[in-house]
Amino acid sequence: MSLANYIVEKRKKKDILIMAHVVCGYPSFEDNMQALQVMQSAGVDLVELQFPFSEPSADGPLFAQANEESLKSGTTIDQCFDFMKQATELFSFKILMMGYYNTVFKMGEEEFLRRLASAGGVGYILPDLPLEEAQNLNSMAIEEDISPIVLMTPTSSDERLAKLGAASRGMVYVVARKGVTGSKTIIGDNVLKLVEKCRKYTDVPIAVGFGISGREDVDALRGHADVAIVGSAALRTWQQSGVSGLKNLFSSLLL
Repeated sequence: MSLANYIVEKRKKKDILIMAHVVCGYPSFEDNMQALQVMQSAGVDLVELQFPFSEPSADGPLFAQANEESLKSGTTIDQCFDFMKQATELFSFKILMMGYYNTVFKMGEEEFLRRLASAGGVGYILPDLPLEEAQNLNSMAIEEDISPIVLMTPTSSDERLAKLGAASRGMVYVVARKGVTGSKTIIGDNVLKLVEKCRKYTDVPIAVGFGISGREDVDALRGHADVAIVGSAALRTWQQSGVSGLKNLFSSLLL
């Protein structure tokens, strides 16, 4: 089942889905597996597995540190793909790869897609790869039923949104505010207007991320977005209170 169809089918039973975020190898793959088990039990619908990179330009200090520490511990791309394969075989939620284009470039686009498909990944998010430079990769991915996820931002012009919408597959990642991940976002009229504006340019589901941290944020997106993306809040909770804290966080989001 394609990513878009998966989201559409899940949305028939839930008014909004939750996508979580895990940095491979941080603090360890054992910790990653525990976090995914919590997410599965709580009813999380999608997970993006971040392949660590030395210069994560879209990430704020929290994720940048996690990337750095994962790399320092020796995490490799092979380990990330192996972990993704384990996770897709164990859990019912769909898994996407999140990372940076250098990872793809070093291994080659065809090999990257082969490995991603073999590991059960349904899509990828590469925030540093401009649409104009992604055409070859994205075309090959679509042929393999892998969804290249485009990002629509508050600074995107109508012309840019139209181009992004035409290229969108699986879902669109709407960035709720300017800047990098990690800071709190107030889900007010400006964000909801952005979501509705983006929806005019695409017919695939809409996911909203950057600063989604609590039940009030998810509730504000109900009826507007299809997916709420919870990244920094989950990592921060894990660092502060481990498994029990993560259980409480996702339980509160998914009530």
